[in-house]
Amino acid sequence: MNTHVRRCDVADRTASLWPVNTRFEPLPRGRHGLTREQVRDSQRARLLLGMAETVAARGYPRATVADVLKRVHVSRETFYQHFADKEDCFLAVLDESALLLANTVAAGTGPADLPVLARLDRLLTTYFAALTENAPFAHVFFVESQAAGLRAHQKRIEVQERFVALVIATFANSREWQAMPDPEFACRILVGGISSLVSAALVKGETERLPEMAPKLVRLFEQLVHH
Repeated sequence: MNTHVRRCDVADRTASLWPVNTRFEPLPRGRHGLTREQVRDSQRARLLLGMAETVAARGYPRATVADVLKRVHVSRETFYQHFADKEDCFLAVLDESALLLANTVAAGTGPADLPVLARLDRLLTTYFAALTENAPFAHVFFVESQAAGLRAHQKRIEVQERFVALVIATFANSREWQAMPDPEFACRILVGGISSLVSAALVKGETERLPEMAPKLVRLFEQLVHH
């Protein structure tokens, strides 16, 4: 199979999902040149990142709002200006993580005229590289969210549907894929299987092995579309 792409090229282009220059020091007092909207955006981003890191370190059940505030140097009053409670903030973390990951993966699939297996290879390589680079946040999304109740579970299903839609769009122009008995169902099987594989690797502490899955999955689906 010729994927028309070097895996390292895709991985090299994969930026961290969360801004690496995010800082937890308090915003400067007095005249700092930031607009009110910029201050609110900064506070919200720091709270989301603080929640993600706190849950990654302590687990969702043990994480508290106080833990987050201590980490990010934001007042309790400011927290409740942005979020109703711990769960509300955590759900926002899941949403933001999913959006950033989806944008990263979508940008890495390459031009639409690439062969379907080449696009699948790019998509999976970018996806696993992003998860590996952001392992604590991947753990929060795939593992800790399972302990966060029904709303978090619903959020995971919603995010999985977005990924299904992205995969369906990736295969939209493939005659081989569309010739399968039920291409949309095949996409759901692919996404569900990937989610299960990722969760297992994260629970086992084998995040670094995620990139190895991409070529195996591509070979598997190569057999499906050609038989």
